[in-house]
Amino acid sequence: MSANTDENSGTDAERPELPLFAGLWDDAALFPPGNAPMAEAVPAHRVYRTEWFADFVRHFLVGVAHLPDLVALADPEAPLRVVLVAPGGPATVGPAVRTILDTPGLLLEGIEVAGDGEIGKAVAALHEHLPEMTAGYVEVLKGAGLDADLDNLAGTYGRPKFRTGGTAAHAFPNEVELAAFVHACRVREMPFKVTAGLHNAVRHTDPTTGFEHHGYLNLMLATHHAVAGAEPDALADVLATRDSAELTRMAHGLSVPERTRLRGYLTSYGTCSVAEPLQDALTLGLLGEPPHRRD
Repeated sequence: MSANTDENSGTDAERPELPLFAGLWDDAALFPPGNAPMAEAVPAHRVYRTEWFADFVRHFLVGVAHLPDLVALADPEAPLRVVLVAPGGPATVGPAVRTILDTPGLLLEGIEVAGDGEIGKAVAALHEHLPEMTAGYVEVLKGAGLDADLDNLAGTYGRPKFRTGGTAAHAFPNEVELAAFVHACRVREMPFKVTAGLHNAVRHTDPTTGFEHHGYLNLMLATHHAVAGAEPDALADVLATRDSAELTRMAHGLSVPERTRLRGYLTSYGTCSVAEPLQDALTLGLLGEPPHRRD
């Protein structure tokens, strides 16, 4: 595949997919169910940064536990932009941030920390350790405490992160729960990200596990409807849709300003496989054929 650079990436008019897909996929290859070895994940991410779809891949996600392995592969000649994920909570953030900042070849682009019902402590960790111009996210939980968690995040350095899947059925919120999260973020004017389970564009049932997977295209369109003022039940209907042709038609109908506005809320999502969602986007015609190198 052809290489892509800042000089040849083109304008929105030349590449109308950019407002919808730019920086959509965080590379979470190290995380379940992918669980790629560091020695494979880092070289693969470096390749992504040279491919025609580089504009669509955001940052490399690394958990606190994997950080020593990443430090060993750091290359000052080819700096790696990373987002630190701290599932162990606020206490693990400080030492890990210092490790990244002190390692030539690693650039800290964000921190994601588990809230675990202690949003205040997670926010305090971000305020203490988050460098300027770095994004901070706190994972909030579905259910009765969601609104309180979001209220506690409002006005802080932390943005909400919501889990949309995992390795067990209970990790997957249903469409009503996900709709409630999207709507609540819209009402509070809070950008958000999600993680896990969004391997494909369209909602489906995994034939092996039986898990109900949300589609990233469903989520994008639900976010669009939320921005337009739709209520949670309407968002849930979009999230439940399994008709790929209808969803694709709706996506093609979005104007550039509408695409830009919805991505102002849905900042990115973590995926353990960049190839799967990319292939779906190509198959559905959401992305055009890879552009040729411009000499």
